[in-house]
Amino acid sequence: MSTTVSLPDERRLMNIDAHHHLWKYSAAEYGWIAPEMRAIRRDFLPEDLEPLMHHFDIDGTVAVQARQTLEETAWLLDLAAKHPVIRGVVGWVPLTDGAGVKRSLEQFAGNPKLRGVRHVVQDEPDPRYILRADFNEGVSALHEFGLRYDILIFERHLPAAIEFVDRHPSQTFILDHVAKPRIKDGILSPWDRNMRELAKRQNVYCKLSGMITEADPQHWTPQILQPYIDVVLAAFGPRRIMYGSDWPVMLLAGNDYARWYRTVTVAIEKLSKAEQARIMGGTAAEAYGI
Repeated sequence: MSTTVSLPDERRLMNIDAHHHLWKYSAAEYGWIAPEMRAIRRDFLPEDLEPLMHHFDIDGTVAVQARQTLEETAWLLDLAAKHPVIRGVVGWVPLTDGAGVKRSLEQFAGNPKLRGVRHVVQDEPDPRYILRADFNEGVSALHEFGLRYDILIFERHLPAAIEFVDRHPSQTFILDHVAKPRIKDGILSPWDRNMRELAKRQNVYCKLSGMITEADPQHWTPQILQPYIDVVLAAFGPRRIMYGSDWPVMLLAGNDYARWYRTVTVAIEKLSKAEQARIMGGTAAEAYGI
């Protein structure tokens, strides 16, 4: 069934990469980039990003936090002010800091490029971290500031994430990297069932991103990814799916931007032109308000 896109014309035509990162690399500040991740142990800055976006006719991007500091959030917003291609930033604030959350949000409240917040829940030792009372109190503050929350989890966290979303029915959520299923092992269940359940919540969008680093990085093929893409398409529909590259982390899979971009565009060729446009830009424009 075709999806009716209700965005203004300029948004309907906009192509958006809804998920990428920028950093000035240092081992101390980006400890999650392990020594074996040689491909990304260097700077990735707007001058590296912009030629890629121009080549693929991408009009705007969303820069997503890669370090859990207020300093990085401020730095990304400064870059966004200087580089128009960065239409929005998903930053970080200390969501478990009680009254400090609002102070942090107020610090950035006047910046229109801050469109959302993310916490790296996938790396928290507590598998139910997303249900912590202090964390949920912080997430509750986002709505007042018109901010979205990006959910970064592994598939094992999906049941807790469903409960978490149900606590915040008025909050817009964006699920990163299709909840990182076990693609390398070829396992669909129970990820597929949990994704269908999560998708019943109409305030949740999903990024078609980050999949190749969950597959075998040297041997993945579009055919291996297709069953997972099919689940996402059926569960969320084009109206709530957005394209993201996860550049430059995607380089860990030994591939350039072109291969992932083509994988997505070929995978959605069976959809109508309006639905394809929705995935490649319209959904992100709506979800992030850009």
